[in-house]
Amino acid sequence: MLKRLLFVFVALALLAQVIRPAKNSAATSEGPDSLAERLQAPPQVRQVLATACYDCHSNRTRYPWYAEIQPSGWFLAYHVKQGKEALNLSTFGRLGARTQAKRLRYMVDEMTEREMPLKSYTLMHRDAVLTDEQIRTFTDWAEPIITRLGRD
Repeated sequence: MLKRLLFVFVALALLAQVIRPAKNSAATSEGPDSLAERLQAPPQVRQVLATACYDCHSNRTRYPWYAEIQPSGWFLAYHVKQGKEALNLSTFGRLGARTQAKRLRYMVDEMTEREMPLKSYTLMHRDAVLTDEQIRTFTDWAEPIITRLGRD
């Protein structure tokens, strides 16, 4: 009985490897981050975005090796889908000025409260753990832009 259960489990695990989610690697005319391009972010801000935001909040995700193993690939696909629904930096330039201001405010608040990047992401991506200085750099850059965009 135990051998039969083990066989069924192994068979299901192998079958699961065949069912793979689509990869998030769509090419867009705006590039991976139209926020940084449109708002002329300095290199330090671009670095914060690249290490802490792009994988879940753009159309180009860098996939780790474990994304090829199911069900972790499904888990990642679900989180990327949710992240892009909340904020997609690849399509930021398509938003109106006030919506851009709101999204930037959201980003500042999430970073300041250390809600983003998610703990589940930073466990495997230690470079995405933002320092106080990185958060301050992003916030100092974003605050005047939020004010300006909110008036447009």
